Amino acid sequence: MHPLLEEVHELLRRSTVEFAEARIEPSARDIEVKGEYPRGLLRELGKLGLLAPMAPPEYGGGGLDFRGEVIVIEEVAKHSPTLATVMEVQGALIIDSLLKHASGVVKERFLEGLVKGELIASFALTEPCCGSDAGAIETQATDRGGEWVINGRKTWVTSGQYADLYLVFARTGGIEERHRGITAFLVPRGSCVEVNHLEAMGIRGGGTAEVAFRDCSVPDEYRIGEVNRGFYLAMEELNLGRTCVGAIGLGIAERALTEAYNYAHGRRIYGGLLAQLGVIQNYLAQMYAQVEALRSLLYTTALMRDRGLGEFTKYAQVVKFIGTSTAVNVTKLAIQVMGAVGLSTEMPLEYLYRDAKVTEVYEGANEVVLYSLFKMMGK
Repeated sequence: MHPLLEEVHELLRRSTVEFAEARIEPSARDIEVKGEYPRGLLRELGKLGLLAPMAPPEYGGGGLDFRGEVIVIEEVAKHSPTLATVMEVQGALIIDSLLKHASGVVKERFLEGLVKGELIASFALTEPCCGSDAGAIETQATDRGGEWVINGRKTWVTSGQYADLYLVFARTGGIEERHRGITAFLVPRGSCVEVNHLEAMGIRGGGTAEVAFRDCSVPDEYRIGEVNRGFYLAMEELNLGRTCVGAIGLGIAERALTEAYNYAHGRRIYGGLLAQLGVIQNYLAQMYAQVEALRSLLYTTALMRDRGLGEFTKYAQVVKFIGTSTAVNVTKLAIQVMGAVGLSTEMPLEYLYRDAKVTEVYEGANEVVLYSLFKMMGK
């Protein structure tokens, strides 16, 4: 057992591994290659309390800490990074936001369904105008006395094609106010919502979409958090999300290492095993070192959050950058070890490599993450 974990975390890992091997692995190619959205698996995970491990038991969650969340994401990502991505958006970004900032009405109507996977929600922040500059979003929310009317477009919305609910960040102040004039709202899907599917090289089954909101009316009870404080809410939750993306990177890297190690110890070449060649041993050792360094960084970051340490915000950026870079590097080396076999679309390395690259871009491109980290240095 890792020294930063407890027995409850290892029990959780074992139950997640059993589910992932029995239920996720057989569907992985349908999700990752054919682009099928894993709604059925989300419901199954919800019934087991694995979709939102940190949610309280009264809503159907596991009542666990953040280390429990990242372990579930890590293990799922070994089989389907797409499913792990959908899970972290719903379990970390959405549900945690509602638990901390939603009205009693919203919690009563929607939280249990979200925790159990009966409802799907999307985190609608990015816009065509300003992907990395979230303070410049243009979607408008107009106060009409007890209700808000929302108009605008969001893009690259995970689960957007299939969502029942959207956590929408909209401008409630002037454009010159930037991040100080943004508020969050929960918008149910209806006739005012238009959805267009977006294709991408990886995370193919994530239901990624562009979503337009045209005169969508929501009551003030569906406002999440304070007026003009939505940007800060988003950044707070993205620290959870970025840590979970680091966990996805770890899961991808672990699976890639396992595939390469097993192949090298079964493939015969030059009268011996591939694993007997010095260059292959070097590659495998590099991969192992990167995986274990990432593992300790991830668990340290999650422990900081569990203990309420201020350093968590800084480490969330670090683990997002290191986790996604490691996923790309290790998967690339694994393909080199396996040669043409590693390039085959019949092998998991093909989709793992595509998905690994996506992790460097979503939930804050690594360049944005590094900029945020630079501003935190020395504090």
